[in-house]
Amino acid sequence: MAEKSNSTSSMATQICNQIATIFTKPTTTPPPLDLLVDHIKTTSAQNGHIFVYGVGREGLMVKALCMRLAHLGLSAHCVFDMTTPPIGPTDLLIASAGPGGFSTVDAICGVAKSNGAKVLLLTAQPEKGSSVEYATVVAHVPAQTMADDHQGVHVEESRPLLPMGSLYEGALFVLFEMVVFRLGFELGQTPEAVRSRHTNLE
Repeated sequence: MAEKSNSTSSMATQICNQIATIFTKPTTTPPPLDLLVDHIKTTSAQNGHIFVYGVGREGLMVKALCMRLAHLGLSAHCVFDMTTPPIGPTDLLIASAGPGGFSTVDAICGVAKSNGAKVLLLTAQPEKGSSVEYATVVAHVPAQTMADDHQGVHVEESRPLLPMGSLYEGALFVLFEMVVFRLGFELGQTPEAVRSRHTNLE
């Protein structure tokens, strides 16, 4: 049992260390933490709405961010929710396209941009990809995605702990936790106030 526990702890440590290295790599844009905090604060000051969109596991990460933004007292919405309002010039869309582009992300970003909203695109491929052209600002998260996951595909011995886009998705989770932490301080939101906004219909 102890050996299995040590193995689990070792795997967990390796995964956390891999994610941590993402935040030591140079980026081609200002740090994504600063970009997200600054744009969310600006949107809040303008009484704007914040929208989030992503596909697959990236989508789950941005939905988790949306939940915490609502807990911070912000007007935050997941695209395609039935209660999502229309987007306009004072609003911000936070979208993720790790490999650089997805047809659905392109379409959503295009609609947001055409309605005057700012579009903050999170991606591991900031210099290429179809979604970049729709962005007002690009936040570079330099992690492996499906776009560059070609190693060890047929070699069992070298199977990665974080395959396909898992490293990028894990990095998003950690990044968003840092964003929420910073925003809590900068928006003057106490832990009690944040907690009070959590749903009680569970």
